[in-house]
Amino acid sequence: MKSAYIVIAAYNEGNRISAVIRDLKKAGQRNIVVVDDCSRDNTFESAKKAGAIVLRHILNRGQGAALRTGIEYSLEKGADYIVTFDADGQHRTEDLNAMMAPVINGEVDITVGSRFLEKTEVPLARKILLKGSVFIIWLFYGIKMTDAHNGFRVLSRKAAEKIEITQDRMAHASEIIGEIKRKKLRYKEVPVVIRYSEETLRKGHGNIFQAFKVLWNMVMEKLMR
Repeated sequence: MKSAYIVIAAYNEGNRISAVIRDLKKAGQRNIVVVDDCSRDNTFESAKKAGAIVLRHILNRGQGAALRTGIEYSLEKGADYIVTFDADGQHRTEDLNAMMAPVINGEVDITVGSRFLEKTEVPLARKILLKGSVFIIWLFYGIKMTDAHNGFRVLSRKAAEKIEITQDRMAHASEIIGEIKRKKLRYKEVPVVIRYSEETLRKGHGNIFQAFKVLWNMVMEKLMR
């Protein structure tokens, strides 16, 4: 029987992680792997109590490193499909089936969620940053996408084994797209809804400083290859 593993990178998400895990369980997911990236709050305990498999970094290494840990663990356990899912409640379990179907059916090796195909109402500042990232992704890798930095993905075992994540922090999102191009993986964007809150808008790629850090890492990675 084919098995799917949900990988969640979590840092200081003690207030939200339990609800995310509960929703995934209600959606029929049983193999939920939370990688606690050395949180300062009760993320580890909350995720454990909610019934997830919880791995823990003893040092804060970043979202990319946490996803790498979770993906490697899932492959070791025999995962046929791996879903990367956010810890803060931005992603909806209602979108899981549409995200997983093209991979399960063998149409593609990886699906990537797009908030713009579903026409999620995106705050203007974030929309500008995200659309700028889409242009940079096209410029660097020659891949046309509508949403370059969506953390909702489904990977076949083949894709998970081929994709190498070396960027420990936020630049891993761009790196994964570059890996899709380099490893000649079949991909598809799938419409998803992103649920924003004031708190989640302060995180991730939501500010100019973070965006420039990601761009700098992309430039350095490109020069070194």
